[in-house]
Amino acid sequence: MTFSAPAAETLALRALTWLVGNDELLPIFLGSTGADEAQLRASAGDSEFLLSVLDFLMMDDAWIVAFCDANTVPYDQPMQARAALAGEAGMHWT
Repeated sequence: MTFSAPAAETLALRALTWLVGNDELLPIFLGSTGADEAQLRASAGDSEFLLSVLDFLMMDDAWIVAFCDANTVPYDQPMQARAALAGEAGMHWT
């Protein structure tokens, strides 16, 4: 499945919602981004912020599995959504 930008943003928002509900991971995410809860709400519609949510989620296979299992999402979709959000700027040929 190839993601459109709106579909990728929707999946990233689902990931953000899951992350906010995860008492163990939310503080780690906030610490790594320097954001606070008010900034989460303000940035939820920003594609670059949503890209950072997916990047964070993909740092650990267990986080991907937990998110995907909780949301009935195939395991490869967060990476596909990330690629759609990044566009050509996210392509690496090395």
